[in-house]
Amino acid sequence: MTAPRHRPPPPAPARSARRAAPRDGHAPRTDVRAAFTAVLDALSPGLGPTLDDARWAALGPLLRLLPLAPGQPVLLQGHRPQAFFAVAAGEVEARFSGLDGQVSVLEAVAPPRLFGLAGFVCGQPSRYEAVAREPSQLIAIGPGAYTWLMDQLPGFARALMREFAGRYAGTLGLLAASRHATAAERLLLSLQQLDQERGEDVPGEPGWRRLRASQAALAALAGVSRQTVNEWLGQQAREGRLRQAYRCIWWRPAGPALTRS
Repeated sequence: MTAPRHRPPPPAPARSARRAAPRDGHAPRTDVRAAFTAVLDALSPGLGPTLDDARWAALGPLLRLLPLAPGQPVLLQGHRPQAFFAVAAGEVEARFSGLDGQVSVLEAVAPPRLFGLAGFVCGQPSRYEAVAREPSQLIAIGPGAYTWLMDQLPGFARALMREFAGRYAGTLGLLAASRHATAAERLLLSLQQLDQERGEDVPGEPGWRRLRASQAALAALAGVSRQTVNEWLGQQAREGRLRQAYRCIWWRPAGPALTRS
């Protein structure tokens, strides 16, 4: 009599795959130290390594990892924020809501950028709201962490001042452009600001930069209509000065000057 044949049990799913799957619409859990080190290096190259084991032991418990599901708000317009935030994973949309209910997108904030600085540092109500576009992980930097960083981490205060100054200069430039410049000049200035804030080199494409921004965000930043943005980007793309992708623009700031008229 032949012994019964036993079928081996089906293989278990890979642990890495289970770990990568989002839970309840949230992004996979983030390594807070690695993510915050990337934020520091984005503020000032070389700042991240100053966060050694001893300093992290003091700072780590003061930071809070905040998971967000798509559509979940983290800043409310008109409310005084109790922290400012670093995007560790995912993407957050900063936007204005008018009294008529109309929403104007300011920008899409992706890792490893900060947002909510002005309202928190100045102790004033936020002038905009921030909502997760996709499953995201934020690092909340409250009063204790902010004080420690300013007092105990060498170079952080200077880096944060440089960040403030850069954003202020960009705002002044856009304000001047909105009064005196053509739509094309405002769009060019907006691309330059986006490049400064979130531009990335494109591997294998020397001279090209990738900007994570939608047409709606560019229109809001430049103070022009979506139709104007679409027409101008199309013209520049046909002339080989930039390329378009989903929520992304590639351009060559060091290449031929973009058409201004």
